[in-house]
Amino acid sequence: MKKPLVTVLIVVVVIAALAGGWMWYQSRQERALTLYGNVDIRTVNLSFRVGGRLASLNVDEGDAIKAGQTLGEIDKAPYENALLQAKANVSTAQAKYDLATAGYRDEEIAQAVAAVNQARAAYDYAQNYYQRQQGLWKSRVISANDLENARSTRDQAQATLKSAQDKLSQYRTGNRPQEIEQAKAGLEQAQAALAQAQLDLHDTTLVAPSAGTILTRAVEPGSMLSAGGTVFTLSLTRPVWVRAYVDEINLQQAQPGQEVLLYTDGRPNKPYHGKIGFVSPTAEFTPKTVQTPDLRTDLVYRLRIIVTDADNSLRQGMPVTVRFAGEARHE
Repeated sequence: MKKPLVTVLIVVVVIAALAGGWMWYQSRQERALTLYGNVDIRTVNLSFRVGGRLASLNVDEGDAIKAGQTLGEIDKAPYENALLQAKANVSTAQAKYDLATAGYRDEEIAQAVAAVNQARAAYDYAQNYYQRQQGLWKSRVISANDLENARSTRDQAQATLKSAQDKLSQYRTGNRPQEIEQAKAGLEQAQAALAQAQLDLHDTTLVAPSAGTILTRAVEPGSMLSAGGTVFTLSLTRPVWVRAYVDEINLQQAQPGQEVLLYTDGRPNKPYHGKIGFVSPTAEFTPKTVQTPDLRTDLVYRLRIIVTDADNSLRQGMPVTVRFAGEARHE
């Protein structure tokens, strides 16, 4: 009789332990925070920074592309011509600047010296002639008109000498600082125009900014495009986020850096792993797309969860279940 009683007691104890463990597990599960959200994959509208006739496109909708891959080109001819013109303008501006800084040549200065000597000789002759005419006028040998003509000739020779001397001084001094600065500014302006022409030519090639998948192809070769017009819509491969919302009661559990598990309907037993990267500092009303057992009018805080092991199975807008606490630490 004692052995069956002991057996019964052992069975009762085991059942009680199992029941207690199950109740503990259930209570632990209830305490684990569960949120609901959606996959959020960023998209980019790709366009040319310059306008022109679309020459070619190298990819189509659904194609997977890599960062730096050439996606299309605009007709380069107008921009190649603009680049040639910009280079010619730089050469012209450079020559003007070099001429302004170098000053005048020795040959030009020598010519100015000769002009001064010639003007001085003419002035000396005119001055002596005028003095002789003054003596004759005092003796009343010549008329007043002859004396006035001699004075006028002397004054003209003096003005010519002054002009030649000023020109020689200019040649020896060189260009004024303001003229040199003006030439320098013209050169810098031409160089800036050249850099812009080079950039415009470079921008006739559309390059993928990052890896992703082409969602839409908006235009076809031969189309005339304006700068900034959308050519492709690109879905970025990385990063992949999950957008979820948490109420104020559970806000303390959703801290940046907190690791969580992400479940999708397609693989309920094989979760993705994520980490909270952002918690909104402001509250908002629960969006209608969020499926949660709480009232939809409750104020919640938006979370951005970075998926650390994302693959191609995660699609834009896909519903995701987010689990915290013990589940995230032990699975």
